[in-house]
Amino acid sequence: MGKSSKDKRDVYYRLAKEQGWRARSAFKLLQVNEEFNIFQGVTRAVDLCAAPGSWSQVLSKELKKNSPGDPQVVAVDLQAMAPLPGVVQIQGDITKLSTAEQIISHFDGAQADLVVSDGAPDVTGLHDLDEYIQAQLILAALNITTHVLRPGGTFVAKIFRGKDVTLLYAQLKIFFRTVHVAKPRSSRNSSIEAFIVCMDYCPPADYVPNMANPLMDVPYNVSNPVVGSNRVIVPFVACGDLRGFDADMTYSLDTDESEPYHHRDPTQSPINPPYKKALELKRSNYYNNTL
Repeated sequence: MGKSSKDKRDVYYRLAKEQGWRARSAFKLLQVNEEFNIFQGVTRAVDLCAAPGSWSQVLSKELKKNSPGDPQVVAVDLQAMAPLPGVVQIQGDITKLSTAEQIISHFDGAQADLVVSDGAPDVTGLHDLDEYIQAQLILAALNITTHVLRPGGTFVAKIFRGKDVTLLYAQLKIFFRTVHVAKPRSSRNSSIEAFIVCMDYCPPADYVPNMANPLMDVPYNVSNPVVGSNRVIVPFVACGDLRGFDADMTYSLDTDESEPYHHRDPTQSPINPPYKKALELKRSNYYNNTL
């Protein structure tokens, strides 16, 4: 698919490049904030599974409104990420205690006001499997969150909505007084993704964070369903201006007749993409054939 047709297909992809965001996912976090005001009073934030860094960009920009000094933003990912002004990067594993300790050390021993995670597995197309793996990733993010988030803080993470998601809601309700599921306008209707917004962190009095069981696994099958008072149904909220762009629509490239559309390259290209060797081989063959 050519560059022009890709730009035409996805208006948020185009807007991200025009506004300097590294990925279209920046709009998802901005629209969640429009609905839930998650940035209010936040001066310390953690971005888990941060690469390529669009959510870290949003945090760095928006949190400056809360403090005259620079906000403290820590981004964590297994992959290397291009530097961002005002963002401390940790290349580490969110299932390890050492990563939690590094985060707290950057806050001078204090805890975060907000933890966000836009991480997702490489999807297989098998929805049940993808939903299960995504749920385990959320629980891993939640587990490190219990080490670094202050009481009353907020946790936001990408979620895949499926038939077994009730168990995950029940686990999150143990730690947060309020849990909502949000579907931003910039998230395609055809996608099963949504975002879990957990507010007012209040773990059980006897809970001790423990990385020995990073997934907090609970058996769940037909013979052990979540029923009765253990079954949690959380509110579902659509966020983002309904008069704005629709992520599933196709829009004209020439949005302004006085100025024709010009293609823009991504704000930040991947540092070490999986197709890097293929590109190098292609360039090498091209060079050899032109000699």
